[in-house]
Amino acid sequence: MATIRVVFENGEPERLIEFDPAEAPFQHDGQPNSILDVLLGHGVPLEHACGGNCACTTCHVIVKRGFTKLSEASEQEEDLLDKAPGLTMTSRLGCQAVVEDTAAEIVVLEPRYTINQVSEHDYAAQ
Repeated sequence: MATIRVVFENGEPERLIEFDPAEAPFQHDGQPNSILDVLLGHGVPLEHACGGNCACTTCHVIVKRGFTKLSEASEQEEDLLDKAPGLTMTSRLGCQAVVEDTAAEIVVLEPRYTINQVSEHDYAAQ
């Protein structure tokens, strides 16, 4: 089983998702078996203004663990990431970062701020 642990910068409780990549794709937005696809398939929201089409940076995540267990970033993704607030060396677009290892342990941080300024899921601000 692969796992994705999601840590939210806005203080929301972290979430742990265990899934079998053989059951993917979960038929949601983003590349099949991407972080975005897995999260949405398990009821965990991740902003994605462009519908997971690699056309914005709202699904920007920072990979804290398991970066090498994900697909390589395309040139288009890297160009878009240059516009993401809070960019790090392990930043990825959730719609493009595909979990490739069936035993992967991925930890991602969902930043509080996106190109839309404040995430729609910023419950702490409400």
